Amino acid sequence: MSDTIVVDPEAPSGSAAAAGGQEPKQKPERVASLWSDALRDLRRNPVFVIGATLVLLLLIVSAVPQLFTSGSPFANDACDLADSLKRPSADHWFGFDVQGCDVYTRTVWSARNSIVVGVLTTTLVTVVGCLLGLLAGWVGGVLDSVLSRFTEIFFAVPSLLGGMLIMSFWGSGNVLSVSMVLAALGWPQIFRIMRASVIANKHNDYVVAAKALGAGNLRITFRHIMPNAVAPVIVVSAISLGVYIGAEAALSYLGIGVQPPQISWGLMISDASNRFLEAPHVLLFPAAALSVTVLAFIMVGDAVRDALDPKLR
Repeated sequence: MSDTIVVDPEAPSGSAAAAGGQEPKQKPERVASLWSDALRDLRRNPVFVIGATLVLLLLIVSAVPQLFTSGSPFANDACDLADSLKRPSADHWFGFDVQGCDVYTRTVWSARNSIVVGVLTTTLVTVVGCLLGLLAGWVGGVLDSVLSRFTEIFFAVPSLLGGMLIMSFWGSGNVLSVSMVLAALGWPQIFRIMRASVIANKHNDYVVAAKALGAGNLRITFRHIMPNAVAPVIVVSAISLGVYIGAEAALSYLGIGVQPPQISWGLMISDASNRFLEAPHVLLFPAAALSVTVLAFIMVGDAVRDALDPKLR
């Protein structure tokens, strides 16, 4: 009668026993979250990669324009009327404007004011809208009603028209004044989004559990409510940044935004509009820079929206 060998299925294999009987270590499971999944999707999204690359390049241009041009539009010899409206050449890629100023140099340096207005306006709008929306959505009651009715006053005024009226009374415009005016008219949109998101999240189980464990209102608000309610605000803010850059250009084009001796793409387009048929290059290059900038920020905003919205997965 032959011997029967019984194999224990739970016994370590020969290779594991030869290695000392230790089982191979398992990789830790990845913790899934909205932000980690969104970051992974953004890295794989070509629209985000292209848009983010353009945005990074534009931020570098606005911060250090000296890296991209050796001249300065604020130098005493920056303009020469003898070069007025000269066409683009190998030495001067974008040609010269009516005053004989190098269009390429002015286009590069104008990125600073245009982008600073967009970033500063978006920051002000996001901070004010988030704080007031968080307060209204979490506290509720009379405070919510008062703040909601107050924001409806701003929604009744078109942003660009309101900006034109305010800047007309303000007088000479600069980067700070244009940013404050645009922020004063733009925060109600962020307020409504943040308020609705807070109301949708404040009755969730994790908030109830935090209250049961004795967490205070301040901790619940900033530790639990804010991180879960801020996603739609980030999406709208990213898209709005490009819109605010375009709004600054519109105000400057109308002569009530950034004023000389400061420069911006809107001012350059305004100065070149009367000579477009005679010298189209004076208008096309700053207009193209403005269009690419607005498009880059909108591409990033659209990609962030797709990544943060679970319904679009």
